[in-house]
Amino acid sequence: MPLTAEDVVGVLKGRGWEAEIVEESTVAPLIKTSPQGLMKCVDGRPSDHPAMDGPKSLGGVYAIATNRGVTDIEGLKKICEEVKEKGSIPSCHGDEHAHPAPMGCGFFKLWSQSKLEGIPPPKFDSEEGKAAILEAGGVYECLAGKHEEK
Repeated sequence: MPLTAEDVVGVLKGRGWEAEIVEESTVAPLIKTSPQGLMKCVDGRPSDHPAMDGPKSLGGVYAIATNRGVTDIEGLKKICEEVKEKGSIPSCHGDEHAHPAPMGCGFFKLWSQSKLEGIPPPKFDSEEGKAAILEAGGVYECLAGKHEEK
């Protein structure tokens, strides 16, 4: 079942946020993405990958999994295939500080440690998630430095 705009608004309001559906004509133009761009996490640190012009969300492909209740590797692989079918490259990231490195994604770390209230944790660890994304034709990025976004 596809995720609708109404579903997103319901989840956000359920978490105490303000959310509404608006018409595209009432907002500033969105930045265009390219088929070579990574579907990636919004982490603002420098990447070792050049394709930064893809769609972004907290957690990248892991965000899709959490919104759909997908907690297994096979479901993650299917999401990666869907991202590719829609014209983007699935990805995950880690950093040079975490151990293991793929735990450098704060979204995955929170998800895997059951810290996203009401969202069941994955049945796979960060290294298994990385391997599944790579196996599905995705990309792993290693981010450098500390967070600088405001």
